Amino acid sequence: MDDHQDYGDGGLQWFAQIGRLEQIEDENFERKCRIMSEFEIHRATKRRAKLRLGMSGPAGSGKTYSALLIASGLGGRVGMIDTEHGSGDLYADLLPEGYDVLRLAPPFTPGRYIEAIRALEQAGVTTIIIDSLTHAWSGEGGSLDRQGKIADRSGNSWQAWRQVTPEHNALVEALLQSRCHIIATMRAKTEYVQEKDERTGKSVVRKIGLAPIMRDGIDYEFTIFMELDAQHNAYVGKDRTRLFDGQIIRPDVDTGRQLLAWLQSGEEEPAATPPALSEQQKKELADSISGARDLDELYRVFASAYRTANAVPDQAALLELTRLKDERKAALESAEDLIYGAHA
Repeated sequence: MDDHQDYGDGGLQWFAQIGRLEQIEDENFERKCRIMSEFEIHRATKRRAKLRLGMSGPAGSGKTYSALLIASGLGGRVGMIDTEHGSGDLYADLLPEGYDVLRLAPPFTPGRYIEAIRALEQAGVTTIIIDSLTHAWSGEGGSLDRQGKIADRSGNSWQAWRQVTPEHNALVEALLQSRCHIIATMRAKTEYVQEKDERTGKSVVRKIGLAPIMRDGIDYEFTIFMELDAQHNAYVGKDRTRLFDGQIIRPDVDTGRQLLAWLQSGEEEPAATPPALSEQQKKELADSISGARDLDELYRVFASAYRTANAVPDQAALLELTRLKDERKAALESAEDLIYGAHA
């Protein structure tokens, strides 16, 4: 007896089943090939890298001072983005080699931070100190300020975050993709605690810094993150270099030298690809444009998205965002025509 079932049709159905099975097998093979082509698997290799250092602390903890000393140890030309009303010039005599200052005035939008980073890169700076990054979050024109104003206009807090979040994410990407070393200071929420002085036995009030005033999780974006106290000591709570992990140190020039030696050990980084927004960023910007409920909102979100993409600059994204804007504009205008026509 044959292995295949006799359908009484000369085996046509049997051949059809075999054909379908072969087709499914071919489709599965093609799918596996597509999946494999999307992912690159390579042996873990330490490569030379640029520093991404974050430090937070209360007022007077020495964030700017410590950042300058570490930057000096990294070598090369140092540039500072100063949002602290000219405080960047107060340490002009600290580094023998000197440093450059770019004063950033309000509004402290993420886009203006990105433009400042690009300006220092083009000026030939090798280490950029951002003093401070907090203003991009909670300062005038920062993400919280913009979210509040957009929500007040639209009456929709969630819609406001849809517009503001891509702008903030673009700034984070600019920090990560910069060809310079980045040192970013952040203000910390402050609290006062009463403690007993072991030497005198008396109670003393001490100021401590808590979480950085910045979007939650910002510390994950850095290679190393330090929390400074009022005595200018830094607790290293996160350190991918493993040089100072879990230690309490006094940041100085030698700290920068040790970090530089670690960063330069390893293979050369492959040739850089053209700057581009991440897929997640492009999706968020596209969604904000496609989700615009009227022409006024469309123009606002498109202007914001365009600034974000242009700051990278990602030319392909600019073209795609413009196409989406035109497409959404046509749809909104068509909807308006239908409404007006119904009332005519």
